[in-house]
Amino acid sequence: MSASPLQGLRVVDFTRVLAGPHCTKTLRDLGADVTKIEPPSGDIARAGLPYVGGMGLYFVQQNAGKRNLSVDLNYAEGREIVVSLCKDADVVVENFRPGTLARFGFSYDDVRAFNPDIIYVSLSGYGQSTSWRNRPAFAPTVQAESGLTSIVQDHFGAALSEPRGDSCSHADVYTGLHGVIAVLAALQHRDRTGEGQHVDVSMAATMLSVNERAGAMMSGIDTDGEPIALSANESHIFEMSDGTRLTIAASPIYSPMFTRYCAMMRRSDLLADPRYATANLRRKNLAPLLAEIRAWITTFENLEQLQAQVSEAGLAVGRLRTVNEFVETDWAKEWNAVVEVDDRAGGLVRMPGNPWIFSRSELPLPGLPAYQGEHNEDILGQLDFESERIKDLKERNVLLSRR
Repeated sequence: MSASPLQGLRVVDFTRVLAGPHCTKTLRDLGADVTKIEPPSGDIARAGLPYVGGMGLYFVQQNAGKRNLSVDLNYAEGREIVVSLCKDADVVVENFRPGTLARFGFSYDDVRAFNPDIIYVSLSGYGQSTSWRNRPAFAPTVQAESGLTSIVQDHFGAALSEPRGDSCSHADVYTGLHGVIAVLAALQHRDRTGEGQHVDVSMAATMLSVNERAGAMMSGIDTDGEPIALSANESHIFEMSDGTRLTIAASPIYSPMFTRYCAMMRRSDLLADPRYATANLRRKNLAPLLAEIRAWITTFENLEQLQAQVSEAGLAVGRLRTVNEFVETDWAKEWNAVVEVDDRAGGLVRMPGNPWIFSRSELPLPGLPAYQGEHNEDILGQLDFESERIKDLKERNVLLSRR
């Protein structure tokens, strides 16, 4: 096995909360050396419950393994420290509202002036130069603006007792991952040409790009009752006689999948049933069609038997599990899908492991979640700051540390 894929890559991380930290944590888990710049007020993610030893596990998941420098950029000395860091960096990632870092002298143009090879990635709601650039952006608002929340409303319809959005911050984590893609692509460009560059990554644009149904929705084409795309969005939840809940990843309304459902159930008679002759009729008569499927599912003694017959028809079945149930499966243990991270309070907490297995590269072990400013002295020492000067900066609160 060789070194980590990104070993030796130096990243200065100006990010906070979720989109940016998820980006830089992914780079760290691929082997990059990430230094997080935390403001005096701290990253609000530290307040994410629950706490262990006074540290929010929300913060731990997105920041374990990063070095932490807490510095007040309102001081010239604080800005000098960060300039020294950025001079030797390969990558800068930030997710402030556009223009914020420019006020402190750390815009792309500022950093490029003393480090022309820098790859500088900006994550924001609506981009750096659009008319919406100054709008505050959080995952729920971007998901509402970009169509996801509307899709959720339409999907659940009357089943919702009140309008609700999605339960996860898709806009943040997807944008973070697109930030990683931007870094890797810009590194390839720099290797080929010697040029650094600025990459502008928008949460709103990300949400549109990852919506696999957007093209069909924008076409305005009437599908005559057929679900758009491949119908997975209209998959139903079923229950076996022993109470096991599951889903089959296809809608019986969609004509190609209706044929597979009939083959799966050994019910060729349904193909000739006039109630189910078209997608519109199957949608109108969905309740009795689902009753047929539910009755068939209850004839199986266990999920393994059902899965065998579902697989014969080229469909997939999945059991509904909680996260805690999923991580106790044999698969999760085989993959090492859960890792243990030092909670800095004498124990260990479980966190998600890596989604990759490299055949020729060894990934770093889970790192420690850093206290605010924990690595101040180590980082400044590496930048050749004298101990007396470091002490003075601490006394004047240019450097901050907090457990």
